[in-house]
Amino acid sequence: MASLNTLRTKFGIVLSVIIALALLAFILSLKTEMGFSGQDPRVGVIAGEKINYSEYYDEYERVKAQSGVQESDEQQSAMLANAVWQSLVNKYVVAPGLDRLGLSVSDAERMAILGGEHLSQTLYNAFADPRTGYYDVEAVRQFLLQAESDPQAQLAWAQLNEQLRSERALQKYLGLVRGGAYVNSLEVAQGVKASNETFSGKWAGKRYLAVPDSLFEISSSEIRAYYKANKNRFRQQPSRTLSYVVFDVAPTDDDMLALERKVAEVGAEFDAAAELRAFVRANRNGRIADRYVAAAQLADDEAEALMAGKTYGPVLKNNEWTMARVLDSKTVSDSLGIRHIVLPYTQEVLADSLMGALKAGGDFAEAAANYSVYEATAANGGEVGVLPFSSFSGEFAEALAGAKQGDIVKIASGDMIQLVQIYRAGKPVKHVQVASIVYPVEASEATRRDVHNHAGTFTVVAKGRGEAFAAAADSAAVTPRVAMLAQGDRTINGLEDSREVARWAYGAEVGDVSEIFNVGKDYVIATLTAIDDDEYAPVERVAQQIRAQLLRDKKYDYIVSQLSGSTFDEQAKSLGAEPETFEGVTYGSYYVNGAGLEPRMVGAIAASQPGTLSAPVKGMASVLIFQVDDAEDAAKQTPEAERVRAQAMAESMAQQFALQAVQEMANIKDLRGKYF
Repeated sequence: MASLNTLRTKFGIVLSVIIALALLAFILSLKTEMGFSGQDPRVGVIAGEKINYSEYYDEYERVKAQSGVQESDEQQSAMLANAVWQSLVNKYVVAPGLDRLGLSVSDAERMAILGGEHLSQTLYNAFADPRTGYYDVEAVRQFLLQAESDPQAQLAWAQLNEQLRSERALQKYLGLVRGGAYVNSLEVAQGVKASNETFSGKWAGKRYLAVPDSLFEISSSEIRAYYKANKNRFRQQPSRTLSYVVFDVAPTDDDMLALERKVAEVGAEFDAAAELRAFVRANRNGRIADRYVAAAQLADDEAEALMAGKTYGPVLKNNEWTMARVLDSKTVSDSLGIRHIVLPYTQEVLADSLMGALKAGGDFAEAAANYSVYEATAANGGEVGVLPFSSFSGEFAEALAGAKQGDIVKIASGDMIQLVQIYRAGKPVKHVQVASIVYPVEASEATRRDVHNHAGTFTVVAKGRGEAFAAAADSAAVTPRVAMLAQGDRTINGLEDSREVARWAYGAEVGDVSEIFNVGKDYVIATLTAIDDDEYAPVERVAQQIRAQLLRDKKYDYIVSQLSGSTFDEQAKSLGAEPETFEGVTYGSYYVNGAGLEPRMVGAIAASQPGTLSAPVKGMASVLIFQVDDAEDAAKQTPEAERVRAQAMAESMAQQFALQAVQEMANIKDLRGKYF
C-alpha cells in the first residue's frame, strides 16, 4: 500500500512553508556575495517570461522533494537542475500551448486513469506493488482514506492529480502529432527500392589534398560574402571562454615512504589482532565483505595466503596498499539450485503452514504458483535457477550455508518471508569472508599545503591582463588550457567536479582571475578571456572554416576542369587514378568501399542507370566519378513491411522533434550558471 511517506519519496510534499521561507531569506541575505545587488536576479527567460532566482529556488525545492533526488554528486545535481528547468518550460510554454489547443483532461478521464484503464507513469511510480510490479488500485483507495484526515496527504494528492493531468494532456498532444504523420505510396515505393536495389560497378577519384593550396587565393571579400550568404550556419549559443591551469596534487617520494611505514605498522597490528572485526571497523579504511567467496574468485596470490589462514599483504596493487585476513570460513556447496515462495512479512502464519505442508511432501511448484506474490517466478513454479554461493549475503548466506539438496528453509529478510527449496547442491568448497584494510596512495596534507601555496603565489602573479596569467603559467611551469562554456553548461569538459569553476565563470568579467578551486584531488585557477553573447559567431572566428570550404570549392572546379574523355577509363586516367570496384551499395549505405564516407556518391549511385558514366561528384574528401555496371533487386523488403516501418519512423520522428521545435520557438535563455 502506498503511504504518505512513499509519496514524499517519489512525488513528495513541498518542504514546509516556514522552512522554505527561512532558507530563502537566508540565501537572499547573501545578496552581496551572490551578486543580487539588492534585487531578485534573473536566472532565465522562457517565452518572454523572466524567471527570477526566488521562483527557480521554490521550484527547485518542490521538484527535489517530489523526486527524492539528493545532491550527492554532480550527476545527481545536474539531473535535478534539468528537471527543474523542464518543469518551468512546461509551465510557461507547454501548458499554455495545450490550453490554447483546447487539450484538457475531464474528470471522467481522470477517474479512468485512477482506475488503471489508461496507463499513467505518475500513478504507477506512486502506487505500484513492489512485489508484483503491477499498479495497485486498492493502494490508491487506502491512500485516499488516509488523506481524509491528513492535510499533508491531501496536498500530496492535489499535486499528484495536477501532475497526471499534465501528463495526460501532453499524451493527447503527442497523439495529435503522431496522427498527423503520414507515409504516401510514393514514399513506400521509394523505400522498397532503396532497401532492395543493390548496385555494383567501378569508381575513381582525386583527393583535394592532392592539389596544392598555393594554386588558389581566397580573399577576405570572398570570405565575407560566403559568411553573409550562409549566416544561419554560424548561429551560436551565448558563451564564455576561459583559460585555466591545473596544479596537480601528487604524492612525493617522502609521502610514499611515510605511507609505506604507516602501512607496515598497521599491517603488523592487523596481523596480530585478536578481535579482527573490531580492529577493521575502527580503521576508516577498513572493509568487511558481506559475501563469502571461493578461492577461484580471488587473485592467485591472495587466495594462496587466505585459504591457508595467513594474512595477505600489505602489498601495493593498483596504487593501493592492501592487507586482508579471513574473518570467517564455511565449507559449503559451490552452487545451489533454488526455488522460492515469496510472502509479505505479515503472513507469518501462512508461511509456517506452507512449510509444514511442503516438508510433508507438498508440491512446491504448485504452492509457488498459488501463494507467491513475486509473479516473475511464481508462474514458473518459483524457479530462480542455479546460483553460486557467493551471490548470497546476509540472512540468505547464513540460512543456506548448511542446506542440502531437498531441504526447505524459511528466510525472513526486509519486508518479505521466503520459503526456499534447494533442488540441487554442488560440490562442497571452502568459502571465506574477507576483512581488509586498503590505503590509497595519495599526497600527504603537507604536500597538499605546499601545492596550495604554490597555487596561491600564482594567483598573485596572474592578476591583471591576460599576459600576466600566461606569464605566471610559464613561471609556475603549468600549461594553460582553454575551455568554452555555452549557455546552460554546468561543467567544463575534461575537468571533473568543475561545477564551481563554471559558476565562477558565469559571474566573472573578462580579465578576472579566480580563487583556487578544489577540483578532484587537484587545484584549479582560471581567468575569463571572452564573453560572447552574439546570436552569430563573428566572421573572424569562422574565417578559417569558411576558407577551407571555399578552397575545397575551387579545388573541385580545378579538378573537374582537368577531366577529359568520354568513357570512364579515359576520365579516370585524366584524374591520374586507378579504378576501383564497389558492390552491394544501397541507398541506405553509409560509405563506398575505398572511397570512405561519401554520402553524395551513395545517393548518386542509387539514382544511376547501369552503363552510364556519372557526372563528377563533389565528395567530402575527393572529386569522384563512377559507373554502375549492375543493379539487382534483392526483394528483401515488401511494400507492406516498408509501410509499417516508414510509418513508425515518421511517427517517432514527429513526436521526438515536436516539443523541441516548440521550445526553440519560445526563445529560451538559460542564465542559471551563476547561481545553480
